[in-house]
Amino acid sequence: MFSASNIHPDLIQAYTETEFRVLEGKPFTLQVGKVCSDLLVAHKSQRVECSAFLTACNPFSQELTDEANTERQKALAKELASRSLVFVDGVGKHPSNQWPGEPSYLIYGLTLEAAKTLGARLDQNAIIWTGSDGTPQLIFLR
Repeated sequence: MFSASNIHPDLIQAYTETEFRVLEGKPFTLQVGKVCSDLLVAHKSQRVECSAFLTACNPFSQELTDEANTERQKALAKELASRSLVFVDGVGKHPSNQWPGEPSYLIYGLTLEAAKTLGARLDQNAIIWTGSDGTPQLIFLR
């Protein structure tokens, strides 16, 4: 199902089970491999054909303090705004509640290559990217 990765299979499983919740406007949830009609509506309203859901928190899945994660998210928001990208707040949360939810952003119109570059620069293992079919994909970065 997924390409080769250096990420432990248990972590890959956790990523596939995580709910990626969009919190602004009419809230909705993205799940890997499942078409999200609410996201398709949001794409249409934003006049885009793709989006990325990503975080600056917990690089390479190493838990940082809340303060460090908050600073990383603020820096990401500042960069996105400086690039005139439209983005909304979200959170990635595993249904088991064993890992704290990670503040995230849904970024409209971010191409796959741009999303991969940004996620890699933020030291993330993976990102969620959705194209015109409305099906979120788990994209490994290492």
